[in-house]
Amino acid sequence: MPLLDAPMLACLQEEFRLSMKRLLGDLCLDLEGQYAEVSKSLTLPVAYFRFLGQALERDAFAHWKVVGWIEAVNDLVYFIDLLKQIREERSPREFAVQLFAECEEKFFENSYLDDLFPRGLSQASGLERRLNELCARLAQELTQESLYLVSGLPMLWCASRKIPSWDVEVQLGHNVERAEQSGSIAIGLEGATYEAPPSVKRALKKSSGQAAMLIQPRALSLKIGRTVMPLCERKGDLLEWGWMLRPPVVAAETRSVVLTVGPTLVYGKDRQPQSVVATSATQIARIGQARTIVKEAWPEGHEVLALLTSRIIPLKAKGVVSFSYRHRPGLSFINCFDRDNLDLVDDLIHENSHHHLNLLLRKHVMYHGDHNQQIFFSPWRRSLRPLRGILHATFTFTMGAMLFERLSTWASGLGGSARWKRAGLTQRDLQRARFRCLEEVESVRYSIQDLEYASWHLKWLTGSGQRLVKQLAEAIAQVEQNIAPHRKSVLASQFGPALRKHVKELRQARETYGPVRLSKV
Repeated sequence: MPLLDAPMLACLQEEFRLSMKRLLGDLCLDLEGQYAEVSKSLTLPVAYFRFLGQALERDAFAHWKVVGWIEAVNDLVYFIDLLKQIREERSPREFAVQLFAECEEKFFENSYLDDLFPRGLSQASGLERRLNELCARLAQELTQESLYLVSGLPMLWCASRKIPSWDVEVQLGHNVERAEQSGSIAIGLEGATYEAPPSVKRALKKSSGQAAMLIQPRALSLKIGRTVMPLCERKGDLLEWGWMLRPPVVAAETRSVVLTVGPTLVYGKDRQPQSVVATSATQIARIGQARTIVKEAWPEGHEVLALLTSRIIPLKAKGVVSFSYRHRPGLSFINCFDRDNLDLVDDLIHENSHHHLNLLLRKHVMYHGDHNQQIFFSPWRRSLRPLRGILHATFTFTMGAMLFERLSTWASGLGGSARWKRAGLTQRDLQRARFRCLEEVESVRYSIQDLEYASWHLKWLTGSGQRLVKQLAEAIAQVEQNIAPHRKSVLASQFGPALRKHVKELRQARETYGPVRLSKV
């Protein structure tokens, strides 16, 4: 089976959709059954969640918005269960120690550890209160998000249940995880937003974004303090919005796939997000151009990119690398301001590779247990990392090596120089792409040896994990063979010293850390 198998990945996506739909149904059963009392105290609209699950199209259950929302419901159910447990717990100290350890392992992408243990210690005092506050916050956030997934659905819900009015607390400030601007509401799954008029924005600023959504069978209104302002009115099957529509920003489009670009996350000097602003036309064009480069230079890679990445959030952040979330598949945060055109192409593929591996990991168990021991040297981070981190890095940087090798071939063929120039890339970029390919070959080969050791000596990898490592080894061997003719020229170029230094450092790392021994586990 090839590493880039778009039809297989499409089948996995379909299985994933079905699993997420089933998960939502199961979570609703839990909230209505064994957690009914807590759900009621949190004013969770579980019946509306069911109504929403029935209204969502099949394809929506793999969309980053819907998946993220269902994952949030799943997290909430988990914490509600913990809340029930702690209220019956006879040993709060032991409970706190176990929960602290689990949060350190399980929630590495979220801030739950900070919410539950703000001092960074397994503090039992006040834990029940902090759990309750976390549940209340998650309930409010996911209820608000549920209102925006299908346009007009909350009004239809009230009409179908003969509910005269339904009030929901909302926060309309900047949302960093979804990259939504203050004073706007992102409705549906296509990337459209409705922007509040200046008077509403001023009122929201005074209230720190706090408001209430008033939902009636034929109208939506926003209440800020004592002031109620109309938002949307339902007239028959049509919706009339009082706020300005901002249509989706499209960077690239094919017959079946659209890549949209969201607002830009602006970071401060402390490398923390500070604001969300509109993305410039220049950056939108650069993202579209980067996608086109992948399509022309590496059609197989583009097919997987088009399948798995649906939205880009630009980052304006000095020194912040691009990233993505496991629970938001298809949503990539890309540093477009601190990186050049070649880096942008690389980052698109890198984050898409995380989406790729995360989809595989949802289907296949690659390793036994969590194995969070940081015992494997990472050629990329220059530090010790756990098995999970090494597997992700090896996978994504194998894809990067394949990309750079294809870019090199694309630039070297007939008419390659002209194509390279039209793509906004320089001759230095071409030599750097070859250097990056050779650099990644060395790094990936190093980590594959550790993964093979984890498989055959430590017995940590499953059959699926072993097959994936074998695929990676075969792919990097082919890349190494294809890029070999350019190794001499790279070593003679300005990148030669860096490549030699990299090879030397990996040899030293192997001598220092060697094959990982059981005594270190």
